[in-house]
Amino acid sequence: MSLSISRRDFLKASAAFASAGGLDQSLADDFHSPAEELAEFDYGAVRLTGGPLKQQYDRICDSYLALDNDRLLKPYRERAGLPAPGAEMGGWYGPDGFVPGHSLGQYISGMARFGGATGDASCNAKVGELVSGFAATLVGKDRIYAGVNAEKVWPCYVLDKHLAGLIDAFTLTGIAVARELLPRVLRGAIPYIPERGRDRVGKKDPPYDETYVLPENLFSAYALTGDRAFRDRAVAYLLDREYFDPLARGEDVLPGRHAYSHAIALSSAAKARLVLGEERYLRSMATAWRLLASEQQYASGGWGPNEVFVEPHRGELYASLQSTEDHFETPCGSYAAIKLARYLLRATGDGRYGDGLERVLYNGLLGVKEPDGEGDSPYYSTYSPNAQKVFYRQKWPCCSGTLVQGVADYVKNIYFRSREGIAVNLYSPSHVAWRQNGVSVTLTQETDYPIGDTIQLRVGSPAPVAFTLSLRIPGWLGQTPQVQVNGKKEIFASRRGFALVRRTWRDSDRITLALPQKFRTEPIDDLHPHVSALMRGPLLYVQLNPGAGELKLPPLESLRAGDDSHGTFHAHAGASSGVFVPFFQVRDEKYTTYFEDA
Repeated sequence: MSLSISRRDFLKASAAFASAGGLDQSLADDFHSPAEELAEFDYGAVRLTGGPLKQQYDRICDSYLALDNDRLLKPYRERAGLPAPGAEMGGWYGPDGFVPGHSLGQYISGMARFGGATGDASCNAKVGELVSGFAATLVGKDRIYAGVNAEKVWPCYVLDKHLAGLIDAFTLTGIAVARELLPRVLRGAIPYIPERGRDRVGKKDPPYDETYVLPENLFSAYALTGDRAFRDRAVAYLLDREYFDPLARGEDVLPGRHAYSHAIALSSAAKARLVLGEERYLRSMATAWRLLASEQQYASGGWGPNEVFVEPHRGELYASLQSTEDHFETPCGSYAAIKLARYLLRATGDGRYGDGLERVLYNGLLGVKEPDGEGDSPYYSTYSPNAQKVFYRQKWPCCSGTLVQGVADYVKNIYFRSREGIAVNLYSPSHVAWRQNGVSVTLTQETDYPIGDTIQLRVGSPAPVAFTLSLRIPGWLGQTPQVQVNGKKEIFASRRGFALVRRTWRDSDRITLALPQKFRTEPIDDLHPHVSALMRGPLLYVQLNPGAGELKLPPLESLRAGDDSHGTFHAHAGASSGVFVPFFQVRDEKYTTYFEDA
């Protein structure tokens, strides 16, 4: 493949980056790539106003904002021979850890995203101080790694995080030095990273590093700087022969591969499609998603027991319920799955990808045990009987970085611009503002979904404006939903999992969408159809504090809502009695996820 660069090629790369939210929304109000059905909103266009997503969003923002900058910069300053105040972080992050300083770029990225979404000056100040502090440690030699372990164990992985942090610091916080540092960071990595990409098989097998996670951010750095070195390395690291091309042909090459890294690599395929204009990458993403959803996935939307994709049709998901407690690398895996779903949703406008995004967001990322601010962090979700949510055995693992990035991205998953107007993908209390045909428009959402069944949206506009409001209709619904506008039933068209309401909207118009939720079961795999999880709408329900012995799922008709408004249900069916709650509400209680059918 030719690596020559042209103005057209560079502009295409820049446009792709704009569509990913890298440019201010005012510069991209009417932007729609020919390759995209939907476009993301800028971080600052959407804000959460209530509900469980907002609650976790605020807690995670506060927790990472409180991290001491001196502690975060300490291993870098020590490597540079600079004064290094502050206590050691310890765990993976400390000077003697697995990969010293590995997640600094992710923490910068996450805080830049929070700052970009909320306008919080303290988030932006923290980003500026961390970028400035990191820059001071390069001391002319561009030594971008905090310790020799990072150079030897994960040089590509850590480079990827540095790039993400600097890209977000520049595009979302406006820190000019962050863009200037991008070429220096790449130069600092060159002695330690291979010229060509290489695969990683399984969880432990060498080579351990993951070149194929890098192209997404390399392409974005190229769009910002115009530096051909980023594009060349991005193309060299695309995992075409071993992974993307077989997937594009419809082949299942997932089994045995390391789960998270090959899932996040699909975001690099998505960026390659936009920059290089090759639709085979979209085919590879769609095949991977189909295989994940049909052959690899637990009811939570998670996958990868012991961090490895299973061989399908052998009952390996069922066997994993007894063989391990490490079922889903949750913050990392959720981040990868949500990004993939978002890329596919943008490319196709197909609501089934929104369904999958919603599932893994609520039962994965929202459901983790939240960090304590001192490095104790979530990692795996466990779906075995009588399980309990626990922290990872070492402080500051990889999932501490994807957690802050993934939660900060909640605002990116709710609304999208369509060619005809706006699409609502997630139902959560929130507010979005945009310009439609030159008119300033807002949409405000009020709901107690996913516990409740009703969503209300209110239009704000100084003048009448025509556009299509697209509402995702979940595939689990199984019936035609009811949509009302100003209290009257609205007739709507349907397209790829969305209800399309086209009309001239006026200020204070109100839309009501009803999504009745019923309990259903989902088998663990095709060889064990009588071992199932309990689902209601997008939510995985688990039994709290189950008793000893074999657990039977109660008859669904025996489940009765509790007196509170938190989605608790009680079963009264003899030996199958119990209390069932959404997985994301479990804190320190024991719980069981899978049951024998009644």
